[in-house]
Order: sequence, then C-alpha cells, then structure tokens
Amino acid sequence: MFGTRTSAFLKLSKRDLKYDFPASVVVFLVALPLCLGIAMASGAPLFAGLLTGVIGGIVVASISKSPLSVSGPAAGLTVIVLGAIQSLGAYETFLLAVVIAGVVQVILGILKAGMIGNYFPSAVIVGMLAAIGITIIMKQIPLALGLVETHAFEMDNGHGIGAYFDTIASAINFGALIICALSLAILIFWPSIPKLNKVPAPLVVVMLGVSLAYLFNGSAFQLHDKQFVLVPIVGSFAEFTGLFTLPDFTQIVNKDVWIAGFTIAIIASLETLLSIEAVDKIDPYKRNTPT
Repeated sequence: MFGTRTSAFLKLSKRDLKYDFPASVVVFLVALPLCLGIAMASGAPLFAGLLTGVIGGIVVASISKSPLSVSGPAAGLTVIVLGAIQSLGAYETFLLAVVIAGVVQVILGILKAGMIGNYFPSAVIVGMLAAIGITIIMKQIPLALGLVETHAFEMDNGHGIGAYFDTIASAINFGALIICALSLAILIFWPSIPKLNKVPAPLVVVMLGVSLAYLFNGSAFQLHDKQFVLVPIVGSFAEFTGLFTLPDFTQIVNKDVWIAGFTIAIIASLETLLSIEAVDKIDPYKRNTPT
C-alpha cells in the first residue's frame, strides 16, 4: 500500500525448510513493528501497515521470482505518502491514488519496462540506499533514547544550549537506552561468534528486547506505554471488517489524485528496481531477478 520492495519466490522444499522457517520467523518479527511504524509515520491507519505486510508476504511472494528480497511497506515512500494524504485531504482519496499507482505498475510490467533499472549507475543505488538508511536512523534516534515526546529534541532559543541538553537528559528513558545499546551490540558482534551465529542476530535482539521490557516493569527502567508497538485489536468479526477502507472513486476526475498516483508508481517502481539490483549484487550465487 505504501509501495513495495520485492519479494521471495515461493518454493516449497524440505531441503530448504530448515533455512526458510527461521528466516521467516525473523522477517515476521522484524516486519511487524516495521509495518506499524511506517504506517504511523505515513499518517495512515495502523491496520493499513499490517495489511500491506500480509499482501507483500503472501500475494507478492507467490508470484515474484526474486529469491532473496522481501516485500512490504517501503520506508523510502513515507514522506511521499504522508504528503499525499495531507494534500488530498482524505485517506479514502489517497487510496484511489494507490489504485491508480497499482494499475500503472501493472502496465509497466506488461510493457517490460523494468529494464530501465539496468541504466541506473551504481552511485544511484548506493545513494538511494544510504539516504533511506540515514532517514531511518534519524527517525530512530529519539526512540533509541526513549524520548516519548519528540519536542524534547527541539531547540529553545530562549534558554540556550545548556537547557536544551538538560531537557533531553531529563526525558531519556534509560530502559529503552539499555535495550537499544545491547541490541546494537548483538547485531554487530553476534555474527562473528562461532556456534552462536547459527541463530539469527535479529531474532536474538527481538527476544532480548521483549524479555528486558518485561523485566523492567516496576523498576526505574520501566518503559512507557507509548514505547510499545500498539497492534490493532478487534473484539468481533464486524469490528474486523470495519477496519477495511474503500477508495473514494468519486475523486477519479481529481487531477491531484492522478499526480499522486503516478508519483507513487514511479518512485515505488524505481525503489523496487534499485533494491533488486542491490540484492542481486550481494547474492553469492549471482542469481538475477527478472525486472
């Protein structure tokens, strides 16, 4: 719904199951908060993030022939989606732009326009991935420090830089900071530890984070409610169906909808193609994904 990267080719094999199953668990545990986080940052309902992850994991993975990549909400489109929702004035109108973007991408696929990715220099790929990484890092710094209110990072010119750092220091949640520091250490050093590196580091990080958050309850390191991922909860099937939102097709003549649709289609397609090329380059088996 927010644009996709690409996805793994669905291939059932007993020989590969021992690798695919733990990998799928890791992707799920990482993708769940990612889907919710990108939906929140994009100004969309949290359920939209979950739905995008499901579509990317089941539908796209069933028809794609990329052996390594995954599909879901794309962090690189967060700013574009947020701007589109705000400029169009209604989420239902934005969904119509998404439908248009999807139709455009299908047409590009039929025309085999994916070959355009072959004409982009490596510098573009590196720059795009670096920009996405920097954006994610900048967005995560307040969360890593446990800052519940993001305005703690805003400079107050009337009180000077000393008061600025005092404000940040008083707002830091050291429980979140400890979890962040240990998680980074595991991600960096765990793969180099013999025998232990057979367990994926991201899975260890998720288990550690959940365990520490539970152990910190009732202590000075206890996390705030806003520091937990809030998964949409429904009490009945009627409430579940009520989470689905249909596009507002009455806005089909709105030129701003078409502009947003074409923008999302082009940017999402380019991001997908560049991500595919980046993944193919690091594939030890040198497989090529059909663009």
